[in-house]
Amino acid sequence: MASAGHNHRPDAATVARLKERARFVRLETIRLIEIAKVGHYTSVFSAAEIFSALYYDVMTLRRGEPGWPDRDRFLMGKGHAAVGLFPVLADLGFFDAALLDDYTRLGSPLGDHPDMRKVPGVDFSSGSIGHALSNGIGMATGARLQRRGFTTFVMLGDGEMQEGQVWEAALHAAHHKLGRLVAIVDRNGYQLDGAVDDVIGIEPLDEKWRAFGWEVHVVDGHDVAALTECLRSVKADAARDKPACVIARTVKGKGVSYMETEPGWHLGYLDPSDAERAVREIVAEEI
Repeated sequence: MASAGHNHRPDAATVARLKERARFVRLETIRLIEIAKVGHYTSVFSAAEIFSALYYDVMTLRRGEPGWPDRDRFLMGKGHAAVGLFPVLADLGFFDAALLDDYTRLGSPLGDHPDMRKVPGVDFSSGSIGHALSNGIGMATGARLQRRGFTTFVMLGDGEMQEGQVWEAALHAAHHKLGRLVAIVDRNGYQLDGAVDDVIGIEPLDEKWRAFGWEVHVVDGHDVAALTECLRSVKADAARDKPACVIARTVKGKGVSYMETEPGWHLGYLDPSDAERAVREIVAEEI
């Protein structure tokens, strides 16, 4: 997978393929949480198109080579969404897909959060919210020092915007003109304790990032064509002298109607009848 050069708008076949991979992420999330008996459905579902656009189109990767030095890096602040990332990494040949069948079981390298020491393809062990962007700065700085051209992508939850370390990192990245660093905010509106803006308001989010010296783009995080075009464009701009922030407006639980309207699904387990209904809704969505 690699950036699509100067033609940033994906064609119809690419859009259909990326939608299908987002569906794959949602269905595999349901399957794996069935093994674990508890998990973060809605946090994955809001980010499914982001995973798809990055790993199946935008990021420069080599199938089956998770340690390739010139690969693009991906860090995930919201590490609890790892259950949606693991199937993608296996699909790209970074580890044996059979390992998915033992997700969270004793001895499995695949836990509720990603561990870079155990899972090939994971660039950052996340879960303690607020640290991903700082580590992304380290990787982007390393790329500059080593004169490598890879891009570092960091996906952050919107509740994560309440962490002071995020904003310290934002200042640092802008000051040092890390143009190959891209933050993606999954703006789904909810965190564990409820609506993000009821816990601590974060708007106007775009203006805040701009004030901290970043180039900012706002996009519908479920519009695969618009999202991919935005990420392709950001990655392709090698002359940019400031980091970029993509605010992806998303819906927590996207694709399953009863999850979209119930914040309690941040962490849970599906009754078999609910799981069947969820799968039907996901499969029925037009591609």
